[in-house]
Amino acid sequence: MPYSQRPIIVTTTTYMRYSFPKEKIKVLLLENIHHKAVEYFEKEGYQIQLLNKSLDENELIEHLSDVRVLGIRSKTQLSPRVFEQAKQLKAVGAFCIGTNQIDLDAAQKVGVAVFNAPFSNTRSVAELSIGSMIMLLRHIFEKSMYMHEGKWEKSATGSYEVRGKKLGIIGYGNIGTQLSFLAEMMGMQVYFYDLEEKLIIGNARKCETLEELLATVDIVSLHVDGRPENNNFFGSKEIQQMKQGSVFLNMSRGSVVDLVALKRALTAKHIAGAAIDVFPDEPVKNSDVFTHELVGMQNVILTPHIGGSTMEAQENIAEFVPSKLVDYINSGSSMGSVNFPNIQLRQVKDAHRIIHIHKNVPGMLARMNKLFADRGINVVGQYLQANEHIGYVITDISKGYDDSIMQELTQIEHTINCRVLY
Repeated sequence: MPYSQRPIIVTTTTYMRYSFPKEKIKVLLLENIHHKAVEYFEKEGYQIQLLNKSLDENELIEHLSDVRVLGIRSKTQLSPRVFEQAKQLKAVGAFCIGTNQIDLDAAQKVGVAVFNAPFSNTRSVAELSIGSMIMLLRHIFEKSMYMHEGKWEKSATGSYEVRGKKLGIIGYGNIGTQLSFLAEMMGMQVYFYDLEEKLIIGNARKCETLEELLATVDIVSLHVDGRPENNNFFGSKEIQQMKQGSVFLNMSRGSVVDLVALKRALTAKHIAGAAIDVFPDEPVKNSDVFTHELVGMQNVILTPHIGGSTMEAQENIAEFVPSKLVDYINSGSSMGSVNFPNIQLRQVKDAHRIIHIHKNVPGMLARMNKLFADRGINVVGQYLQANEHIGYVITDISKGYDDSIMQELTQIEHTINCRVLY
């Protein structure tokens, strides 16, 4: 194996002079992650352990004792205790869009970079949204159930095309813009509301306030993230501001909608129909029973968090997330990390690359460079990015250097993690 392709892992308590063999880098993949991810890691020569389920906290800690890269989906919960105990863990890949299941601050504190797949399933979620609108406006779900009961209910009453309808998108991010494009192609008028300034796709129209959007549109589709401040973001007040007889969709996060208020509006026929794919409390396993107040309601489509559950999306994710994890382990590139400062790097020849992760306090770079200077070590390249909590420094040094430099770098106060890549 070429020397330049053999990263080493160095913690705050141990260090190595020579590269850590790739075949000893262990990757744990949970929750039935697509086989393309396994193939990607195997091509790199990593050791793979694959489990088709999520693990609870104690099981995770047991399995992570010698794991350096962890891949999960939405059911596995990564708590501060998990990160504190997983001493060898260097990176986590969320094979999905959301990262609510991961304590990002706890990961950051111990120097674990987290990556996700912000784009890979956008088309799948947008298509489910379009399909749900059509189903609701045509009362397909109800008519199908009647047929299964042996009833023939052929009528055009209350059934509408989506063409010409006004769609309101709340959250004009990756999924919102993809939905906007598809909706316009079907002849819908698109309105959107977002707190941030966004590039407008096609003929979509921006609403300055949420109230303006709700009073205007026939269909409301929610695409906001699950940050704590968005809990019950869409409640009784917002539901009552929707037009009489309009339709509501939530394909974002279960915690952002007051489902009790939604049920009241559906029962009172203020809202004509709803499609809900996400819930505040979701079963951990497919064998668990799902219960909810919306169960059994007419013209309410309930789906088990399958917005991104298509083979195409899972394959895209299984290629995108491993590429980010491998880049980070092999070169130190943190582009795409959701909790680390983002640095894009290229490999250099005839040099060693050292990564230093530390608390973001003044003087850290100066202390590092003093160590290099005192030992006559030539720095051929250096990169620093920081966020509110941590600093991330990549230093390329000439090949000749004193072994003791690594021990001294790890002993600098406020150091979180230090490792040599090659």
